[in-house]
Amino acid sequence: MGESFGCRKDINQLCVAKVPFFNHLEADEMMKIAEMGRHLHFNKGEIIFMEGDPLEYLYIVHQGRVKNYQLFESGKEQLLRILEPGEFMGELALFTEKVLDSCAEAMEKTEICAIHRDDMRDLMHQHPSIAVKILEQFSERLDQTEKLVGQLSSKDVETRTATYLLELAEEKGACDIVLPMSKKDLASFLGTTSETISRRLSGFQMNGWIEQKGQRNIKILDMDALKRVAKQ
Repeated sequence: MGESFGCRKDINQLCVAKVPFFNHLEADEMMKIAEMGRHLHFNKGEIIFMEGDPLEYLYIVHQGRVKNYQLFESGKEQLLRILEPGEFMGELALFTEKVLDSCAEAMEKTEICAIHRDDMRDLMHQHPSIAVKILEQFSERLDQTEKLVGQLSSKDVETRTATYLLELAEEKGACDIVLPMSKKDLASFLGTTSETISRRLSGFQMNGWIEQKGQRNIKILDMDALKRVAKQ
């Protein structure tokens, strides 16, 4: 991993401009934020932070993809979310001084902009709208987490898989979807195993509900059938 401090302003500026709670600011204001950032580089499989590390930075994905997950004593991973460019993690650093309660790993070559808690707090005092927007996105994440916990505790794997495919199709606005993660990571996200996910998808295909095209490409053929499964 390499990093630089206070340099490559053009890249950092693009990074902060991608984030919803910054993109309403003027160009010179975003430049000031860019100057605060540390620019970090990670190769595929490198750990960005571990559970128990100090909670000091807001991490913004500039390029690449990151998986955020919890690791249990048994060694099992529970995937929380996949972060794409412009998305962020570590937002609790802005409101508390605890330690991190999850892990983050680069899924491919990744660049991260890291802004220290103290700098972000100064920014929120100068621009209260930033704090409001961060809280809005934080609340949305809490809703998503609560929904995931509810599904893991009350729905079987078939129902969770159907629900996930439907939500992905709704998000993309199309019946042709691409899984944003490997089946292993999808299994982690849905609280099951890769083999079980593969069996459920194969079952959906045998029933004529979906068509699998390659490892991650899926075409939904019978939306109503998946909706019936998701309501079980």
